[in-house]
Amino acid sequence: MPESILSIIIFSPILGLIAIPFIKEETVVKWVSAFITLLTFVISVPLLFAFNVNSSELQFVHRMDWIKRESLVIDYHFGLDGVALLLFVLTSFLFFISSVASWTYISKRIKEFHIALLLLEIGVLGVFASANLVLFYVFWELMLIPMALLIGVWGGENRVYAAVKFFIYTMAGSVLMLAAILIIYFKTNTVSIEQLSTIDLDIMSPGLQLFIFFAFALSFAIKIPVFPLHTWLPDAHTEAPTAGSVILAGVLLKMGTYGFIRFCIPFFPTVALEYKELFMLLSVIGIVYGALVAMVQKDAKKLVAYSSVSHLGFCTLGLMTFTEEGVMGGMIQMINHGVSTGMLFLMIGMIYERTHTRMIADYGGIAKIIPTFALFFVIAMLSSVGLPGMNGFVGEFLVLLGALKINVVLGIIAGTGVVWAAAYLLWLTKRFLFGELTNKENELLSDLNTREIAVLVPMVILIFWLGIYPKSFTRYLEPSVRVYLNSASIQAIAERTPKKDSSKPVSSNYTQSYKNLGAPVRSFEDRLEGYYGNFAILPNKKLDLTPHGHEQFSEEKEHKAPADAPVEDNKEIKEEK
Repeated sequence: MPESILSIIIFSPILGLIAIPFIKEETVVKWVSAFITLLTFVISVPLLFAFNVNSSELQFVHRMDWIKRESLVIDYHFGLDGVALLLFVLTSFLFFISSVASWTYISKRIKEFHIALLLLEIGVLGVFASANLVLFYVFWELMLIPMALLIGVWGGENRVYAAVKFFIYTMAGSVLMLAAILIIYFKTNTVSIEQLSTIDLDIMSPGLQLFIFFAFALSFAIKIPVFPLHTWLPDAHTEAPTAGSVILAGVLLKMGTYGFIRFCIPFFPTVALEYKELFMLLSVIGIVYGALVAMVQKDAKKLVAYSSVSHLGFCTLGLMTFTEEGVMGGMIQMINHGVSTGMLFLMIGMIYERTHTRMIADYGGIAKIIPTFALFFVIAMLSSVGLPGMNGFVGEFLVLLGALKINVVLGIIAGTGVVWAAAYLLWLTKRFLFGELTNKENELLSDLNTREIAVLVPMVILIFWLGIYPKSFTRYLEPSVRVYLNSASIQAIAERTPKKDSSKPVSSNYTQSYKNLGAPVRSFEDRLEGYYGNFAILPNKKLDLTPHGHEQFSEEKEHKAPADAPVEDNKEIKEEK
């Protein structure tokens, strides 16, 4: 495999950007866009087979000099680890699906639409493959304009309002991120993600670490979005064209969670551990709030949009548990949400093309008229609910395991989100598909055509594949989970806060290699000693939730040997303990 394979994949949509402006036939434009996005997906799939699942280092690395001045040295540096690889391939897959799904939905400015779509693909692929902060920021900003155009030009009635709101929120986060990147470079003389994940923590004061952490965290929290920074998402989802909603739900929102994984936690582990319960609390609020608001929506697309707020709360909750189960669940849930919610948006777009309404009350009883559509919709709905055997169950189950282990109270509250999800999605399905045919105009609806079925079948395969045999995906994530957990362990923090050595230049204060972060993970009570909080379930600890005690945990009564007991007896008692 060529060294520059990532660059080839990332910039392959440029072929379409060059060709499309010179094509006169709109049908040919659609075929060219579909071919280019399919080509990008096809050449990204072999990465899955060439990836070494036993290595925690960045792979398929393409590195060369980019900006080289006396006071500024920045490399052109791409590379993928496990979580980035899955998001990278998912991106190329969903862009192909979105291109084909938009053939009949988009009827104006078709050339410009597909140019914006291909430019957006370059930006998103570049974000997941970037191995330094500057490249990451360049591609992050490259993504902003075409996505805003997709919403503002080809969206619904309130498209301009939604596009401006999306732009303002994202740009506010981008400004914070840029400030953080500049401070990091001036303090460390490097923008390499691998180096910054192992650099001495003493280089920056605790106050500066806190500021930079929250600058990154706010930027990524807006993108996810985390409650209460979510208000831009329902409008953007509702007004965006089908392709825009699929891309937004499938991969753009994951850029936020990916930022936490790649930057916030490994760069500033002490701050992350100190404030993890704040982010867990916000995640749980988002889970419950998003579900309750979704339940009262009259617009089917807006209902699915608020369900994204709820489901992405599980992603951030899992990541902030700092347990193996929770982090693995949070990462796999990023993939699951992109598939199941993306499919729901596709199907709502397909029915909207036929009826030009998204109001739930305008439907009812259409399962009798379009049974194939009803079958695929029920599969997507059950996947989003988290039915065992489908993809949604795996991620949510692991997240709840991790959450209950580290904070039993928040874990129980988060568990109610699964119940609420079942309530609003099953209720939606009942009103949307079943019952009496209340609108006579729906008797003329046509069922899914061959192109639409071909778009949905791969997503159904992924839903059952992830649900029945998740190991084929989690094995890619295991190295990323180890790096994530080890970088935020008290052992790594201790290694990264050595005594200052003034004889070494600042940029060489790396206390361990990035490769070492992929070592086997210790138990969470060893890794998080002093950081696991008051409601963790620990070995040999009994949880005390009563308000009268000063300690939330009480030690189980220890066995004590009599003072005059023989030494051998004392040894046996110690071993028994």
